Amino acid sequence: MRLVIARCSVDYVGRLTAHLPMAPRLILIKADNSVSIHADDRAFKPLNWMNPPCKLREDDGTWTVTHGKTGEKLILTIEEVLHDSSHELGVDPGLQKDGVEAHLQELLAEHITTLGDGWTLVRREYMTAIGPVDILCRDHLGGTVAVEIKRRGEIDGVEQLTRYLELLNRDPLIAPVKGIFAAQEIKPQARVLATDRGIDCVTLDYDALRGIEPENPTLF
Repeated sequence: MRLVIARCSVDYVGRLTAHLPMAPRLILIKADNSVSIHADDRAFKPLNWMNPPCKLREDDGTWTVTHGKTGEKLILTIEEVLHDSSHELGVDPGLQKDGVEAHLQELLAEHITTLGDGWTLVRREYMTAIGPVDILCRDHLGGTVAVEIKRRGEIDGVEQLTRYLELLNRDPLIAPVKGIFAAQEIKPQARVLATDRGIDCVTLDYDALRGIEPENPTLF
């Protein structure tokens, strides 16, 4: 990535035109050849930019960025370069979120008795013809229970679990199968729909599942 801080004006020429008057700005030139111009505000959003494929030509006092397909141009008039440096960042590993559904599934499977004393795990990712059920387990009476896990429980998650239950209850080896809709947060509309369909709702506390005691129990 190349970082340039310069006093410049910017003109966009293409299907529409735009002009930025002369001012100090940050110019980012990334490895994918994209170019974006930033001010010292607006968080991550650039003032103007050119997505790849594009090519940068640097002449004395003028930089021209031309899009490889449309021919549109970003023309920078450089009055003064205050900083110019290049850095090799390498391949980014991507954003890793804590508490995503896979983590919740793993933790709940490991601590399945969170759902009730005497409960046992059958398996995670129990496959059906329309996709895997997050957790299949048995309650203290030996009854089969399918658990669908979401970070945020909404109506579409209830609909998904309903479809799984319809299929699972056709299998005489495990039927009857009850359903539990588990999430860190369950929307009121989803809770109403789940209750109407005979599906229990469980609010999961991620920290509690990891062994961090909450001040107030939130799993019920």
